[in-house]
Amino acid sequence: MLEEKNDNLQNADGKLAVASQELNETVSENQETPVTPTEEPVTAKPQENDNQKALNSIDDSNAEESEDETLKERHEIPMQDYDTLSMEELVDALKTIVETDKVMSVKEHVDEIKKSFLAKYNHFIEEKKEEFQAENPDSTEDFQYHLPLKAHFDEYYTLYKDKKNVHFKSLQTNLKTNLETRLAIVEELKELINPQENIKDTLKHFNELRDRWKNAGSIPKDKYNHVWNNYHFHVENFYDYLHLDREARDLDFKHNLEQKQKIILRVDELLQEEDVNKAFRELQDLHRMWKEDIGPVSKEHREEIWNLFSDLTKKMHDKRELLFEKLRGVEAENLENKNAIIAGIEDLATIKVNSHSQWLVQIEKVEALRTAFFAAGKVPSEINEATWSKFKTAVRDFNSFKNSFYKEIKKDQNDNLNKKNALVAKAQELQDSTDFETTTAVMKRIQDDWKKIGHVPRKYSDKVWAEFKAACNHYFDRLKEQKNESDAEEIAAFENKKAYLESLRAFELTGDHKTDLDAIKLHIESWKKLGRVPHARRHIEGKFNKILDALFDKLSLSKKDTDMMRFANRIDQLAEDNDTRKLENEKIFLMRKIDEVQNEIFQLENNIQFFTNTKNAKKENSIVLEVRKNIAIHRESLDTWKEKLKQIRNLNQE
Repeated sequence: MLEEKNDNLQNADGKLAVASQELNETVSENQETPVTPTEEPVTAKPQENDNQKALNSIDDSNAEESEDETLKERHEIPMQDYDTLSMEELVDALKTIVETDKVMSVKEHVDEIKKSFLAKYNHFIEEKKEEFQAENPDSTEDFQYHLPLKAHFDEYYTLYKDKKNVHFKSLQTNLKTNLETRLAIVEELKELINPQENIKDTLKHFNELRDRWKNAGSIPKDKYNHVWNNYHFHVENFYDYLHLDREARDLDFKHNLEQKQKIILRVDELLQEEDVNKAFRELQDLHRMWKEDIGPVSKEHREEIWNLFSDLTKKMHDKRELLFEKLRGVEAENLENKNAIIAGIEDLATIKVNSHSQWLVQIEKVEALRTAFFAAGKVPSEINEATWSKFKTAVRDFNSFKNSFYKEIKKDQNDNLNKKNALVAKAQELQDSTDFETTTAVMKRIQDDWKKIGHVPRKYSDKVWAEFKAACNHYFDRLKEQKNESDAEEIAAFENKKAYLESLRAFELTGDHKTDLDAIKLHIESWKKLGRVPHARRHIEGKFNKILDALFDKLSLSKKDTDMMRFANRIDQLAEDNDTRKLENEKIFLMRKIDEVQNEIFQLENNIQFFTNTKNAKKENSIVLEVRKNIAIHRESLDTWKEKLKQIRNLNQE
């Protein structure tokens, strides 16, 4: 038999396990031959029963941890549901475990983080690529997108791989040496069964071999059970077939039995532990102690105590399976939730909306569903890839549906871009103009036109706006500077006119008509040359006009001449103030008055024609004379109105 009946943890029969993916084979095929005595060869692996399945799961775990002792510490790091974390949180988690924990203790964590991060990253890049293709349907440019977060992930993952490579390089060399040492110890154990040697020397040698075995170090996991079974087999042979000191042997058997009974009591206690995973990990350690640290018991107890230990192990395994079953139930619920989320995204990919604001609402809904999908937790591993693929397809279909809308408005956006570029060119053309009176109105109209133009492609929006804003700001900054200078000039003009007005009050007419008229005209020209005053102080112009009116009244001018001089002075003031609105109103008023006077003259002439056709036409009566007098007055008035209109038109031509 192997070791003691059912006391060899059964799965340790020397059959090679699947080699580790990270570690190359360290032992050649010719070293895999079981080292067994001729008296009792290693038997074939028995058919697995329920107990054996539980034992095998523990054996496999212990074999892996025996190969690399750093794996024993991995249980101290709680496994998170990394699928629920964002890319930023995944990078932070990777950084923490790579920098603080032993490399082989975090392998499963790193693998899960990598899977979750790359899934989210690839999905993110796919969306960006679809957006690029939607915005640039005719572009031959290759899509490129740099996410700084990906560089940070690569940095920490590379650090992990470097640490792992260093670890495996060291481990590979040690495993081969340790395996050779243990195989040599087994060979020496075989040679101990020699009745010719002194029993005390044999026992001393046996104890030395046991000490060397304990300190021999880790060996490849696929050789672990094979080598341990052979070792225990020969240890039992040593106890059972040599003529040892029976009393010493029985004491050793008793001690081993007591140790194994303690282990059984502890396993029984572990069955009451609420943290099943913690209890199972301790059970692994107890199995390791049973196999590696405690020797055999007497034949009469071997099967009984092993069966008891095996049965308790089976109960713990069943309890763990119930936990897994519960977790599988949670995963099934997560799957149901994720399928519902996917269905929601698929529904949104069929609802057509016709405005950007409505699409923003739809996009927000999909983003909320995406967040819920990533937070929904794990699903059964066998359907994880299919679920992820279905999710990506749903999101991709929604994006395609959305992009079809934006492709339709792409032409409008390009037309808007052309319009805005034209306004930018016009603003840049006018930004250095010195004709502020004309240009300001044009620049304001350009700004109003800009507001009426719709959206442009997003990638050009900031650029075209910056160019337009810069040109407008440049012009209006110059306008402000010019206005500040004009304000200073207007204030100075007011002070000068104020002083001039005081001097004009003392002006006296000489009595000579021509001399006085020339003097008044000179005062008017001098007043104009003083310039424009601030709008809030325009009252000074009224004071000047009152003085002029008084002077005109003293002159022996005709009514027409006086009226024309006053009109010319007022029109010149409007022109100086660049008050185009009042000038235009004045022009319209004059044209209306001319029409009215002409109509009056026409009516009066018709009346005279009526009287001249009567039988008394040879002799004009007083009524006719009065009508002719009125016609003459109206014709004089008409000449005045026409002269005023001519002055305004000449002013516009200038």
